[in-house]
Amino acid sequence: MANHKSARKRSRQTVKKNSINVQYLSKIRTALNNFETKIKSKNQEDIKNSFAEVNSSLSKAQKRGIIKKQNLSRKLSSLSKQIKNN
Repeated sequence: MANHKSARKRSRQTVKKNSINVQYLSKIRTALNNFETKIKSKNQEDIKNSFAEVNSSLSKAQKRGIIKKQNLSRKLSSLSKQIKNN
């Protein structure tokens, strides 16, 4: 356990930030799983809506520094390729 006042505060901040980061990552994983199921269903309109949802959740996470910009680009490129090949 932290002994200094600043270390205790930093510990509280870390716990709070970690729970928020977990929420964003969970939202991303859920959106990606939904996208995978839509790809298998081969309904183009559902796929586009699901891709927009994934794009939105990834962009929000990148904006908050949870994922890096290159990770976002790579993931979206991969998903776009899946749409094109579908």
